[in-house]
Amino acid sequence: MKILHTSDWHLGRTLYGRKCHHEFASFLDWLVTETSRRKIDCLLIAGDVFDSTTPANTVQSLYYSFLHRISGSCCRHVVITGGNHDSPSLLNAPRELLKHLNVTVIGSATEAPEDEVVALYDPEGRLEAVVCAVPYLRDRDVRRSEAGESIDDKARKLMEGIAEHYRTVCDRALRLKQSVSHEVPLIAMGHLFTAGGTIADNDEVRDLYIGTLAHVHSSAFPSSIDYLALGHLHIPQPVNGEETRRYSGSPLQLGFSHNGGEKSVVVATFEDGVAVETLPVPPFLRLRSLRGDHETINGHLQQLIEDDLPFLVEAHYNGPDVRTFYEELQEKVQGTKIELLRVVNQGLAEQSLHLGDEGETLEDLSAVEVFRRCLESHDIADEERDELEQCFRQVLQEIAEEDFREDGP
Repeated sequence: MKILHTSDWHLGRTLYGRKCHHEFASFLDWLVTETSRRKIDCLLIAGDVFDSTTPANTVQSLYYSFLHRISGSCCRHVVITGGNHDSPSLLNAPRELLKHLNVTVIGSATEAPEDEVVALYDPEGRLEAVVCAVPYLRDRDVRRSEAGESIDDKARKLMEGIAEHYRTVCDRALRLKQSVSHEVPLIAMGHLFTAGGTIADNDEVRDLYIGTLAHVHSSAFPSSIDYLALGHLHIPQPVNGEETRRYSGSPLQLGFSHNGGEKSVVVATFEDGVAVETLPVPPFLRLRSLRGDHETINGHLQQLIEDDLPFLVEAHYNGPDVRTFYEELQEKVQGTKIELLRVVNQGLAEQSLHLGDEGETLEDLSAVEVFRRCLESHDIADEERDELEQCFRQVLQEIAEEDFREDGP
C-alpha cells in the first residue's frame, strides 16, 4: 500500500492583500497528477486545509473540486483531519456526502475514541490499513479545569490528556488491526507541535497550548504506530530523527521567512516494512524579502529580474523617504515577472522594542516575544517575568478557545 502525506495547505492565504488562488490551484493540479503517476492508494491531509475559519466561496470551490478529481483517480481513500486554523463545523458539514467519494473527514475531537479510527478496505473488501485520524486537540477536548490549579498544573494535565487520547485511539485501532490474520499498517495523524521541532523565523506557527509544555514529547505517541503523519510545522522534518514520524510541511511558501526552503510531500510505501520518500513540490510560489539601503535593495532586485522567474517581493528599507523609494521600485519591476508587494521602514517600532540588530523587524517577532520585549522595556523584575509570561500565554489560549466556541463544535 502507498500513502501520500501532506498538510498545512492554508488555502485562501493572502500576502499583504495579494490573493494566491492561482498558485494554490497549480499545486492541487500537480498533486492530482502525482497521485496518479505514483499510484497512490491513500491521501492523508493532516490539518490546516484552510487559512481561516471563514474561507471564501472560491476557496471552498477549489477544495471541493480537488476532492472530486482525486476521488476519480487511482487514490481509493482520502482522510482529512482538522487543524487549528480550520473551522471544525465547516470541515464536518459535508462529511456524510463525502463518504460516498471515499473521503473521511474528522474536523474536531470526537466524543467516542473509536470514531477517530478509520478502517481502509481494498476493492475486495479486505482490510488494508487502519488510520488513527486524530485532529487538532483543543484544551477543552483533553483537560478538565479545576479550581486553584496553577499554570504548570494545567500544562501538565494538558499534555497528559493528549497522550491519553492517542493511547486510547491507538488501542482501539490496534484491536482492529489484530482482528485480521494478515499484516496491515497502523497509521496515525496529528496536528500539534512536538518537542524539538524546527520552525522558520516569523513562521506564524502559534504555540497551540499554554506554558512551556506546548511542545508534545514524542513519547506521547504509542510505539504501535507504523507511520505518524503530522501537521502544523511548515518545515518538512522527521520527529527526533525518526523517518516514520514526520511533518510533511506546507507545500507552498506561506510567508517571506520561508525564503528558498524546498517544499515537499511524503510518500510512504508499506511492503515488508515501510519505506519513506520525500517528494519535492515545484516552487509554485516564490517569495523574497530584500533588506538594506537603497543600493543594496536595488542590486538584489536587479538580480531577481535577471533570473526571469516570477517572484513576490517585499523590501525592508533602512533609508529615508520610503514612499518615493517604493514608487522607484515599482517602476523598476514594470514589465517583469516581479510583483513588489510592499516597502516598509519600521524604525520607530524597532527602537521601542530594541530591534534593528541583524535586520530584525517587528514582524520577525511572535506575540510572546513582543510581550517579553515590552516587559524588558518597562524594567519588570526578572522574578516576575516568568509568571507574567505564563499568564499572557493563557490569555492567548483563551482567545483561541473563544474563537472556537464562536465557530461552533
